[in-house]
Amino acid sequence: MTNAEKVHEFLNKAQTFYFLTTDGDQPKGRPFGFQMLVDDKLYFGCGTFKNVFKQLTANPRVEVLAVNGGEFMRYDGTARVVKDAALLEKVREAMPQIMALYDQNGWEMGLFFLENGHAEIRGMMDLKEEFDV
Repeated sequence: MTNAEKVHEFLNKAQTFYFLTTDGDQPKGRPFGFQMLVDDKLYFGCGTFKNVFKQLTANPRVEVLAVNGGEFMRYDGTARVVKDAALLEKVREAMPQIMALYDQNGWEMGLFFLENGHAEIRGMMDLKEEFDV
């Protein structure tokens, strides 16, 4: 299993994870659920009209936090926005209702991945695994 697959699997098991950005000097976090693994790269997406997208483009250093049972994972890196019609089509296949809502309202889905990523999986008291993604 690749390191990207490990992160993907942990996020799938957690179902909801928290995406952390900054707004100036104020930390901001919000629940996310969408992520997809394509060619061993983990992609996330959100509306370009949302504050989270504006924050990650202003300061691309971000972190993902997920909890699964008695373990949690931190995954940080530098967000890199991608514009790729083939990837967007995969999002449409994965989330047709949400993408229909985006189309209906003229919203754009912003896709990004974390570059120079680092992940650690921990129990409540100990480090289980640490790796670059």
